[in-house]
Amino acid sequence: MDKTTIIVVDDSPFASKQIKDLVEENGYEVIGYAKSGEEGIKMYEKLHPDIVILDIIMPGIDGIETAEILFKSDPSATILMLSSLCDTGTLEEVRAIGVKYLIPKPWEDDVLLATLELLKKHREESQQENNNKQA
Repeated sequence: MDKTTIIVVDDSPFASKQIKDLVEENGYEVIGYAKSGEEGIKMYEKLHPDIVILDIIMPGIDGIETAEILFKSDPSATILMLSSLCDTGTLEEVRAIGVKYLIPKPWEDDVLLATLELLKKHREESQQENNNKQA
């Protein structure tokens, strides 16, 4: 089975490396990094990853606006947001645009991995549903 592909959109090289090391040790493949929302959008359009791990606070357009743009261009995008801003208002805001999971920074490795597994399973179920509708 092919590895689940991920792009990481975070302006922190340290956080990006931590995420890469963790997820690749656990069977995922990081196929790209972006340091801003603008770069992340271009990278998504070029690479079409299975999952986007997206920070909220970044220079230029933030993660919330980036997620909105990604969902407009691809409603089936699978996005996991990470942020030091994990209050109720932020959670409500990201859920309103379609993001299912927001994990606080600093994250716990087991929480990040469990959430990626949930997203992977949800994505596979959605793809199966779409295949069944087309058949």
